[in-house]
Amino acid sequence: MLRWEMPEIGRNRLELNEIEVPIPGGHELLVQVGAVALNHRDKMVVETGRGLRLSFPFTPGSDLAGTVVATGDGADRFAVGDRVISTFTPDWVDGMRPGNARTPAYRTLGGFYPGVLAQYVALPQDWFVSAPTTLPDAEASTLPCAGLTAWFALVERGELHAGQTVLIEGTGGVALFGLQIAKLHGARVVVVAGADKLDRATGLGADDVLDRRGADWVEELLRITGDRGADHILELVGGAHLGEAVQAVAVGGTIYQIGALDGFEISAAAMPLMLKDARIQGVATGHRRALEDLVAAVDRAGLRPVIDSRYPLAELPMALDRLTRGPFGKIVIELT
Repeated sequence: MLRWEMPEIGRNRLELNEIEVPIPGGHELLVQVGAVALNHRDKMVVETGRGLRLSFPFTPGSDLAGTVVATGDGADRFAVGDRVISTFTPDWVDGMRPGNARTPAYRTLGGFYPGVLAQYVALPQDWFVSAPTTLPDAEASTLPCAGLTAWFALVERGELHAGQTVLIEGTGGVALFGLQIAKLHGARVVVVAGADKLDRATGLGADDVLDRRGADWVEELLRITGDRGADHILELVGGAHLGEAVQAVAVGGTIYQIGALDGFEISAAAMPLMLKDARIQGVATGHRRALEDLVAAVDRAGLRPVIDSRYPLAELPMALDRLTRGPFGKIVIELT
């Protein structure tokens, strides 16, 4: 079988190597990988290591969809032939996130644990959930990180309900999932993005679109909402951009700090945050039970993830280049 590996950190250290197909151990599944969805986080890990203690040779990637082809001793959650998707944070099954104030847990696939950019993977059965029956592998692979992050923010933590206003920043994977999930719940959705992507956001159901490079988008948001602002904001930029989210959030609203495209050091004025009785909610994906809830919602509602482009396994470097340029939706590596 083929698997992407790195002997050390760096894009130029990626190697597509031929190795033996792994044998599933106790309570493990051998999964033939059908598709792997890429995240900006994967790109950062490849290029910089993102400060993680990686074990080399390291295989990147966290989000797969595939089919169980063999089971190890004691593995009884799935049967051969079942379609599954991976869980981004395998140790987080439900409830509060593991870890403590000094050491928050960040044990993810394609980071602390091995990645999934391979034709086959052998991993513990508890690290998988059933794939949606309504989606093929390419679309199903987009759920474990991007889909779950948007769902966990708006539904699990935010308890989004009809009539509220959701502000979405950008048109990447998490952003477009946020748009679709918000519309499923009857919310008004405002998307802030580059002018070249606004029409496509409208086509996905955005009620209002604002050009982030044009006039003051915060002022325009306040105008179209009658000065109410947004009840929920998916903050996907980070850095000083948080300050704009604080200006845009409604009284009693919530900002979900998710992205760090402009850096992990965030800043904002404290006074409007305090006077608005607003909340900043950190979100780093979610637990397995929420992913199972998302899968059920996808099957019931017929939600179709947006895929910007697809690449074969050998073209991972080209897929990473496309990720750098800013896709509309997800980048997927197809293996079958």
